[in-house]
Amino acid sequence: MKEIKIKIGGVELKGELYDTPTADLVYNSLPLWSRFNTWGDEIYFQIPVETGLEEGASEEVKVGEIGYWPEGNAFCIFFGKTPISTDEKILAASKVNIIGRLVDDPAKLRELKKAKEIGIEKV
Repeated sequence: MKEIKIKIGGVELKGELYDTPTADLVYNSLPLWSRFNTWGDEIYFQIPVETGLEEGASEEVKVGEIGYWPEGNAFCIFFGKTPISTDEKILAASKVNIIGRLVDDPAKLRELKKAKEIGIEKV
């Protein structure tokens, strides 16, 4: 696994990327700084990585997972329900490659949703 740090709203969160082809592409594109969007309790932003779905890609995600959304070339951090989630499941807009997870508490992102920029760096 590859360690990353996520900087948002003056707060730094630890994360890790798995050993997958998409995670490797994302890791090799770091550092990244961007304005970001939110969709419910999801932060996402476009990154300079283009790849398709991997085996095991899923619409269903877990709190704290980091995904890559091929339809938007986007880095996604899931920290709660999206507008299409159900009582039992957290759902992405469409299938994402799960590329990692937050090590720190994902709930911290609720307080940071109104920040303007996000940075992702290698540790």
